[in-house]
Amino acid sequence: MRLRFINQRVFMWLVGFRDGLLWLRTWYFRKLYGMNIAPDVRISFKARLDKTNPRCVEIREKTYIAFDTIILAHDYATRRHGGQFEQKTRIGANCFIGCGAIILPGVSIGDQVIVGAGSVVTKDVPAQSIVAGNPAKVVRSGIQTIAYGRLV
Repeated sequence: MRLRFINQRVFMWLVGFRDGLLWLRTWYFRKLYGMNIAPDVRISFKARLDKTNPRCVEIREKTYIAFDTIILAHDYATRRHGGQFEQKTRIGANCFIGCGAIILPGVSIGDQVIVGAGSVVTKDVPAQSIVAGNPAKVVRSGIQTIAYGRLV
């Protein structure tokens, strides 16, 4: 939605500035924390990625992660943390992770997957499917998505 008192040129500058900040944040996660994140991944500023065990987070290209999403890569209570826990939390290519979703440590999400808003993903998700619920269950399979998890 565009504010009415801002002209088109200023609005497009603001959009470009925001895109630059999103790219810079992804670069920061990759270089400083060592997360394996593709450069064209879109992560909302309000999404939270696990910085306790950052090397175990892997997100492939053209994936969108909406606001209030939590991606975990460690669990202190079950001793899945630190150097002894090398099981990665993986998210495939062309995925959409809905707002408020929680991805638990060690879960693999296949390519072309849509995770519904508020879902808690506790087990691996097969490619080309839609999952929703708590715990997340496959609602539909055999779907096709394009960039950032949009349905064809």
